[in-house]
Amino acid sequence: MLTIGDFARHGRVSVRMLRHYDALGLLAPARVDAATGYRYYTADQLARLNRIVALKDLGLSLAQVRAVLDDRLTAEQLRGMLRLRHAQLRQQIEADTARLAGVEARLAMIEREGHLPAAEIVVKNLPAVRLAQLTGVAAGWDPADITPVIVPLYGRLRALLDHHDVRPVAPDIAWYTDDPGGGVLVHAGAQVDVAPAVAYPFEVVDLPAVATAATLVHRGGDGGLRPVVPGARAVDRRQRVPVHRVPRALPVLPGAGPVRLGHRTPGTGGTGVTGGHPMCARVVPGG
Repeated sequence: MLTIGDFARHGRVSVRMLRHYDALGLLAPARVDAATGYRYYTADQLARLNRIVALKDLGLSLAQVRAVLDDRLTAEQLRGMLRLRHAQLRQQIEADTARLAGVEARLAMIEREGHLPAAEIVVKNLPAVRLAQLTGVAAGWDPADITPVIVPLYGRLRALLDHHDVRPVAPDIAWYTDDPGGGVLVHAGAQVDVAPAVAYPFEVVDLPAVATAATLVHRGGDGGLRPVVPGARAVDRRQRVPVHRVPRALPVLPGAGPVRLGHRTPGTGGTGVTGGHPMCARVVPGG
């Protein structure tokens, strides 16, 4: 007979864990001294202990381990349990691989630039949104071109929304597209919950959901977009996500009101803001 301490050492588990297994009915001692309460095990019980440890290492719960050991599962049930665990481990490996890539990218950035970036880029999905919007044309992506267009657009949009008793339901969103005739189409939008079929003196449009978007938050200032552009350029290096276009920029804080939007340097995939409001510049890959 082996004392609980000896049995724990042979099985490479703790005495506390053996007591826990006993309480759950997974592995009871072969004998318990009635006078002292000491637990004793036999060498044959090491085989069951090893099975418990092996099944736990697969990630099965103790309840599942007990069901397996007591032969209460059919072969199909056991197969399904292991397939589920296989899928969970595969998902975990993919998540850890992505985290590892992020760590490697940041190490490379420290080696290259001597510091971590001030703005962190987060890859996430963006929901579909419905906007009431007005559109204008700016001569280019420079703040000096976009600001004189976006500010009056928001002023007119606010007045029209108030006149038609349409209330914004979430922070404003401004988005941009290239104008086929040259320049930039500037869309000043407010998130609303109205039917698009109703005739309004503004457009009601739906921006589709984006499955994968690289996002960053920039607190605006006199520097405009310039702090944001390097971050956008680095998206493909740090997150290994190719940047193709920038459709949306929005205030993070509700009720921030109209904002002065910055510029995108052509080909860089960057956007940003000026003014004092916290902003989120969203850089969308694909499409």
